[in-house]
Amino acid sequence: MLIAVVATLSQGIVNWWVIGAALVVGAAIGIISAQRVKMTAMPQMVAIFNGAGGGAAALVAAGELLKVYNAGQTPAYDVSFTSVLSAVIGAVSFAGSIVAFLKLQELMTGRPITYPGQQIVNALIALAILVCWGLVVGNAPNSLEYFWIALAASFALGILFVLPIGGADMPVVISLLNSFTGLAAASTGFVLGNNVLIISGALVGASGTLLTFLMGKAMNRSVTNVLFGAFGAVKASAAGAAAKQQNVRSVSADDVAAMLAYANQVIVVPGYGMAVAQAQHSIRELADQLEKKGVEVKYAIHPVAGRMPGHMNVLLAEANVPYTSLYDMDDINPEFDRTDVALVVGANDVTNPAAREDKTSPIYGMPILNVDKAANVVVLKRSMNSGFAGIDNPLFDDPKTVMLFGDAKKSIDGVVSGVKAL
Repeated sequence: MLIAVVATLSQGIVNWWVIGAALVVGAAIGIISAQRVKMTAMPQMVAIFNGAGGGAAALVAAGELLKVYNAGQTPAYDVSFTSVLSAVIGAVSFAGSIVAFLKLQELMTGRPITYPGQQIVNALIALAILVCWGLVVGNAPNSLEYFWIALAASFALGILFVLPIGGADMPVVISLLNSFTGLAAASTGFVLGNNVLIISGALVGASGTLLTFLMGKAMNRSVTNVLFGAFGAVKASAAGAAAKQQNVRSVSADDVAAMLAYANQVIVVPGYGMAVAQAQHSIRELADQLEKKGVEVKYAIHPVAGRMPGHMNVLLAEANVPYTSLYDMDDINPEFDRTDVALVVGANDVTNPAAREDKTSPIYGMPILNVDKAANVVVLKRSMNSGFAGIDNPLFDDPKTVMLFGDAKKSIDGVVSGVKAL
């Protein structure tokens, strides 16, 4: 980034003092925030930093357009077209990322926020943006005013675009907004005539778009359903209604230790609860102790576990869990039938059998980890509260399932002590 700034300065666009001050302030904000952020808050940091990138692209595009108008000139079609495109996409990415950050940080509800005629309102705003875009490109009178209208409307669209998306779909939204920022940067590259910016922005936009579709596929839902389906706003399903009558069995850490120590194969299923408790290091220690006793330990990774793409992989890598021990959903699901114990650490929605069995469930059809097919299931949770999708999990009522309530790290540490004592 420093090299890019120096290269920009060599073109004489701004003076050294201004950019130097910005470098100091920006670096301080970035370093301090990155050092202080907890691993559990990494998704929202990714969201807000991604939004900053979109906002920067919008500002650069707006600045270039203003420079032409302030010089009393009429911008060329290619400049006006790409400037508005970059500003619009960047503003949508910035505003949408802010809402995603607020939802992930739980400063606002993670549930979908909907109102009557929401899609119509969004469509009208998008139409207004297109009209203003056309007027700017066509060099209509007062083109600059139309540009500001398009920019403001894009900011509003970014907010309204993310509001109806539930917290369970945030990984997809973060990925999509990341692709938006890449496209905004590529468009800004056309405005500046900067090939490096065009290439890097196109790479980010393409990879983000591909990842978005892969995430949707992992949930067996189309991207349009994720963006416009208001998932999580529905009322509880039949499975949820029956959840109040669950007869869960609670066990102690020593009970779980005995189950694990005498197993042949154990599959660990990490979820957001593991991230909250920072239990990945304790899980690695538990796996080491079990392997010393001849137990085979594998990790099942669902594509949308956690709050952002690859969330569980990052946390387990931090604990030095061997990459060869991590298995994708399609590879690990056949293993559950011959698994003695499935250890679910804070995962909820990605293990919910209602996705296979309950046609009234909002997650029906979503591929899940088949933990209910293991001989025994141990679920670590703080309470019986539902997951981020806001629906109940009938797995907890399965006769083969036992619950170990409490902070996941403390619970795992207790299990480790129990295993060592056997």
